[in-house]
Amino acid sequence: MENNNKIKIMIVDDNKEFVKLLNMYINSQKDMVALEPLYDGTNAIEAIKQSKPDVLLLDVVMPEKDGLSVLEDMKDEVGMEKPVTIIMSAIGQEKVTQKAISLGATYYVVKPFDMITLVDRIRDLLKEEDEIKTEYMVAYGNKNLPLEVRVTQMIHDAGVPAHIKGYQHIREAIMLAVQNEDILNSVTKALYPTLSKKFSTTPSRVERAIRHAIEVAWNRGQIEMHEKIFGYTVNSNKGKPTNSEFIAMIADRIRLSEKVAV
Repeated sequence: MENNNKIKIMIVDDNKEFVKLLNMYINSQKDMVALEPLYDGTNAIEAIKQSKPDVLLLDVVMPEKDGLSVLEDMKDEVGMEKPVTIIMSAIGQEKVTQKAISLGATYYVVKPFDMITLVDRIRDLLKEEDEIKTEYMVAYGNKNLPLEVRVTQMIHDAGVPAHIKGYQHIREAIMLAVQNEDILNSVTKALYPTLSKKFSTTPSRVERAIRHAIEVAWNRGQIEMHEKIFGYTVNSNKGKPTNSEFIAMIADRIRLSEKVAV
């Protein structure tokens, strides 16, 4: 199997001997390839952006920048293509686990762990994610339907009620973000003012209306549907996303679904 078709895995861990052994084991798998590892979290975000791993194996305790800080950085990177992230740690504390999951980690393993079990779990996680993308995203990627129809269907499925004011604001914001993802880099200076002009209101009211709509959607308890739409970006252990995260996630899913549907 060529490297382009293999599961790309990046390890960020300060234990060089452990990293060496894990890299060797990953490279022994026919369907996997280990990318250049990092031994601290300081440059992790840039490395992830450049290498685009499918899976990130991330240690919690590291000297300069720990794994939780890396997760926080990833969460702040709106629109970034985020890998399936598995936290590795000798610390089995529930608070650490919950914090990692709340920041976007998909899975948590406690050291020492069985490498055979780990690579099997990686395959399972990616298979589940691919099934979600194929089963639930193809409809949203139907280019025969207008973008407005696809966005409307997705935010309806996400649980945003059509009768509240933020519904229209979210729909318009997502369409703008699909067409120009850079607008999410300037939410307060570009996106909200644009929406306020369209709906004859103020940027602060736009922000509040969108935030309220997301709160309503998240409180309706449609966790299964959220996971089907967003995959591993959200889960039952996480709180609601911010305005920009919600808009970016749906815009990303629309763009991704167009690729899946091709």
